[in-house]
Amino acid sequence: MEISISKDREAMGRAAAEMGAAKLRAAADASSPSFIVATGASQFEMLSHLGQADLPWHRMTGFHLDEYVGLDITHPASFRKYLWERFVSQLPLPLVDFHFLNAENDPAAECQRVGARIAQSPIDVAFVGIGENGHLAFNDPPADFETEAPYIVVDLDEVCRQQQVGEGWFPDIAAVPQQAVSMSIRQIMRSQTIICTVPDERKAEAVKNSLTGPIDPTVPASILQQHPDCYIYLDEAAASLLD
Repeated sequence: MEISISKDREAMGRAAAEMGAAKLRAAADASSPSFIVATGASQFEMLSHLGQADLPWHRMTGFHLDEYVGLDITHPASFRKYLWERFVSQLPLPLVDFHFLNAENDPAAECQRVGARIAQSPIDVAFVGIGENGHLAFNDPPADFETEAPYIVVDLDEVCRQQQVGEGWFPDIAAVPQQAVSMSIRQIMRSQTIICTVPDERKAEAVKNSLTGPIDPTVPASILQQHPDCYIYLDEAAASLLD
């Protein structure tokens, strides 16, 4: 695991995107790369810079990390809406082959559909973040470290749901869905490279526990310590509790 600390969010996002783009460019020399992208406020800068990278997007396949159950695509908090507006629609034509998650009506069937598709595309780079409760994707603590299913339906804990309110996606916790479709821990860990981008002081405790504490399902992102090619990008605020 390599940890990079930047002065601010902009520099952090640029550094993460440059490393991820370099990994995808190297993969593109031998194949048609596949990648995973996360959403949320922590990924704003990284996605902006990644979308500007000189890559053969027309030969690449992208996957959506997680999505709320029952949330319409027009809702301001929809991750499909987020990824379309902030990333996919900004890429040069022809567009990347991108697989969005639709958990509006039948989340279990959607897990099967996208899970079958990702099984055909070994992931070269996964762009992820860490939640305030240490979650990885929407795998809240205690996370399932054992399931082999690529996508699962998960319950969201109160800390995770309150984070969504704090970031301004919902007016109050009652409006936040109680379930989501999430890429599983093992599927994320199958990625050849993981780029993890985590800004803000409110994430500092989760960062410390994830990177320096024991590997434990109660701190889901602690599993990243076991990945052989993982890069952590922090701003100074998120890194403030590290030695």
